[in-house]
Amino acid sequence: MKPNNGKNRRSFLQNSVAMSAATLGGGLLTTGVSAFASEEGSGSLTKGDAAILRFLAAAEIIETDLWVQYNELGGIQDTEEPDGSGNPFYTDALTILDGDMAQYIHDNTDDELSHWMFIDSYLASKGAETVDLDRFRTLPGSKAQGSSGKPRLTNLMQLSVDTSFWTRYRSDTNNPDLDPGFTFGQAVKGLNVGQHTAIPRSDADTAGSSIGSPTDHLKAIAFTAGFHFVFIESGGTSLYPSLAQRVTSPEVLRILLSIGPTETMHFQTWQDKAGNATPLTDIDPITKATVTFADLTKNQPESLQSNLIMPEPCPFLGRKFPPCSIIRPTETRGAAMGAVKALVADGLFIGQSKDFFEYLRDLAEDADEASREDRYS
Repeated sequence: MKPNNGKNRRSFLQNSVAMSAATLGGGLLTTGVSAFASEEGSGSLTKGDAAILRFLAAAEIIETDLWVQYNELGGIQDTEEPDGSGNPFYTDALTILDGDMAQYIHDNTDDELSHWMFIDSYLASKGAETVDLDRFRTLPGSKAQGSSGKPRLTNLMQLSVDTSFWTRYRSDTNNPDLDPGFTFGQAVKGLNVGQHTAIPRSDADTAGSSIGSPTDHLKAIAFTAGFHFVFIESGGTSLYPSLAQRVTSPEVLRILLSIGPTETMHFQTWQDKAGNATPLTDIDPITKATVTFADLTKNQPESLQSNLIMPEPCPFLGRKFPPCSIIRPTETRGAAMGAVKALVADGLFIGQSKDFFEYLRDLAEDADEASREDRYS
């Protein structure tokens, strides 16, 4: 815990470009572009390395935005993450998954913010263009008790959560890199279709709940959050090794290889917690979406068994090799755009502007075009 960091971190959230300017001793233009940067905005970095870091910075800003929302309602409220004031009924429902959920949510939020701060500041230190998504913070957030009510980048109230990550990591015969057409099964019935909320939209979603006795509807919201946590962190788990294969600078490679494993730590933690969801079926009173959570702790095949959170060995590189326990997928071609498509399909950006989607696509295309040889171009 670093209680004295809260004020500085929050000011960074409000003005990342100003923070980067301070890092360079005032050497940045107000647009976030260094006075000595190349026309591609890469400064002393290769064009490809800068593009990869910018895309990762954008991904971390997006992650920070959604985790801040989760922390406002269900995490620890302190000076590190001062926004919001907590929702006692939602926080209580989350404890069904684990008694330490509030602390884990808080720490995940803190980690993603640190990733954003570091990558953006590193870009600035190299005279490269940084990333600023503040103009896209236009989406309404939760109106329930505990929410700060600030405008958001992401929408956590109309999600379609793909839970195939669950069976993908438990399969010992299929790997999405080798079997791109294979369909991995869903861990939760109905969560990948329709629009589900992962946070209480208003106090109506917590109505009828008391501490120690949440309604099934509030449980469904908390369980949706639990599986959404895993979905988000499984994306980061794959994204860093996928893009690391394209960087040129050993220092940039070190950054990706140092941050990426923390995403994997998050992923495994959330897998363990989501598996504690209790069986129920809920029909959302607003969207009419239906979701059914099964008891994954009992009488399940290996593909669904809750405690198999270590990646099963699976085919890697080719089937001439023996199975290997790995992160998957890690195919580098189209990795950034694949991440964007997954987040869009998740419903995370419902309500965002055309300009936002175009900007995010541009960042992803630039990252996917990066090559280890682009220093010679």
